[in-house]
Amino acid sequence: MKIAIIGAGTSGLYLADNLLKRGHEVTVFEKKSEIGNDVCSGLFSKRILDFIPESEKLIKNKINKVILNFPKKRISVDFSKEFLVMSHYDLDNLLAKKIKDKIALNSNIKELPQGFDRIIGCDGYNSFIRDYLQLKKPNYRLGILGFVNKPSSNNYVETWPCKNGFIWKIPRGSDTEYGIMANVKEANQLLDDFLKKNNIFVEKKAKLIPHGLIIPSNNKITLCGDAAGITKPWSGGGVVWGLFAADILLKTFPDFKKYNKELKKFFTPKTIISKIAVKSVYCLGFYLPWFLPKNSKMESDFLF
Repeated sequence: MKIAIIGAGTSGLYLADNLLKRGHEVTVFEKKSEIGNDVCSGLFSKRILDFIPESEKLIKNKINKVILNFPKKRISVDFSKEFLVMSHYDLDNLLAKKIKDKIALNSNIKELPQGFDRIIGCDGYNSFIRDYLQLKKPNYRLGILGFVNKPSSNNYVETWPCKNGFIWKIPRGSDTEYGIMANVKEANQLLDDFLKKNNIFVEKKAKLIPHGLIIPSNNKITLCGDAAGITKPWSGGGVVWGLFAADILLKTFPDFKKYNKELKKFFTPKTIISKIAVKSVYCLGFYLPWFLPKNSKMESDFLF
């Protein structure tokens, strides 16, 4: 089949590589002049190696737990699968090298590409393909991050929960990252207040984070990754979830309606229960902290 993939992010590049291996003719359209996401913490669970084994050489640090700093209680949560710190920019370029002659850079798609048997929108939070199909937009939160030239190889991430999100500190080996995910209108001020209080200065980069599964019922055009709102409710992370979705698409290809069904079957219960769990933990952490254990354990990608 002749396939167009709109967007050369991790999901789009992963899909392109695997579809090419199956003998399909693939073109990846990327609106930017270069490959690579530079507004991402690059904190991926160890499962990333199941999808992209060669990414092991990109590891900068390993994270085994997260510390939640509620106003009146500090909670330590161990990960059953460790997280790996990598550069998302380098990860995307690692994938792109495999298929570089199939990527059309500077391709700002403003109308549906013609002459293709299947079209896959992997074009991010502000997806043209999603808008073309007249689908609703996902809900958005704002992610902001910046770096401090302070090397750290600690094996834990620290977070400070806030309204509808959290502030984080990630040791990246060669430096330390600070950031926030919260409501679009509140995130910047919340982060500024935190940085000022702790005498920290960073040059900030920002990006919208979609959440809420949106998949078309269309047998020629579909969505994957951020374009489909596939991100974890508790962290906003989307790379590994996007790769799970990509594998479902590959298993059901070329039947996009079956992909729609299988994707909803897989992600909908996980998303609903995760949202309930996060709200419960936040409620207890802020108002009834003595009910939360000081130490606990959780899955790194799925709460169940």
